[in-house]
Amino acid sequence: MKAAKAHKKTTSSGQVRIISGRWRGRKIPVADAEGLRPTTDRVRETLFNWLMQETDGNRVLDCFAGSGALAFEAMSRGAVHATLLEQDRKLTTELQRLCQQLGASADVIQTDTLQHLRTPPALPYQLVFIDPPFRQGLAEPCCQLLEQHHWLTDDALIYLETEKELALTTLPANWQLRKEKIAGQLAYRLFQRTPNV
Repeated sequence: MKAAKAHKKTTSSGQVRIISGRWRGRKIPVADAEGLRPTTDRVRETLFNWLMQETDGNRVLDCFAGSGALAFEAMSRGAVHATLLEQDRKLTTELQRLCQQLGASADVIQTDTLQHLRTPPALPYQLVFIDPPFRQGLAEPCCQLLEQHHWLTDDALIYLETEKELALTTLPANWQLRKEKIAGQLAYRLFQRTPNV
């Protein structure tokens, strides 16, 4: 797994902004890490329009946290807790600093995401963000591990952002596609889990 998230759109300002909720307008700095490209405001706005009130009161897992934009947006909109997984030490330190600054209820874990997901969590998550580095074969293994090791509630929502050419052939059979969109080089999708195939 790459140290940085090499899958995001570039941002010229070195910052992304929280779009809505209690931290609306707050700028999140984007660390100078190899290939780090935070999800654009437009994509995040579409995603959270899809989610509507589904963040409120839920526990969130951000599998490849990077700048933390997705997790912080979810917490701003009422998620009660977030777990952010990130391999890069510099990014992890920045995420921890931001959590303290915002008073966010969050755990930031420096880890290899695929290794981390092999151990079941204490509690499953209602909302999961999967936004791995492009073209490194991480997306589908991540999805499979989430399902196999009981990271998801029965009706969990899963956001998956990948390079648009990736053919998703091995996703869990009990994940139903709710929304899908292409934006430039990326494809982003929202799935809902059902408890049984």
